[in-house]
Amino acid sequence: MSDPREGLTVTHRRYVPYAHAHYAGDLLDGAYVLGLFGDVATEVCIRADGDEGLFASYSDVQFRAPVRAGDVLEATAVVTRVGTRSRTLDFEARVVCRGRPGKGESAAEVLAEPIIAVTATGTVVVPAPGG
Repeated sequence: MSDPREGLTVTHRRYVPYAHAHYAGDLLDGAYVLGLFGDVATEVCIRADGDEGLFASYSDVQFRAPVRAGDVLEATAVVTRVGTRSRTLDFEARVVCRGRPGKGESAAEVLAEPIIAVTATGTVVVPAPGG
């Protein structure tokens, strides 16, 4: 029997300011997206268990495409397994808008197809029921 919390999905959307660029070409470091995954995991724990929970580990992280300053990112977490105190989450970060400074100082566009930038699987833990 599956737990009704399985399949719970939470998505956050965030604009990436140019002040967060870390490398040439306005690239961000991978830790930026992992921070977004932590934020979306916190909301999952609140919705599923009424507690912010704690991020315990990543079992897989794949950096698939660059994230740049001027992007708008969507970070999504889906509950894929519910244990007594642990929850397994699948994460995906997608670039849905991208700055286009070559077209003008403040030019940007909505992408026809989002770019999957980072995927991951992680585990969060929450207090024991009644504890």
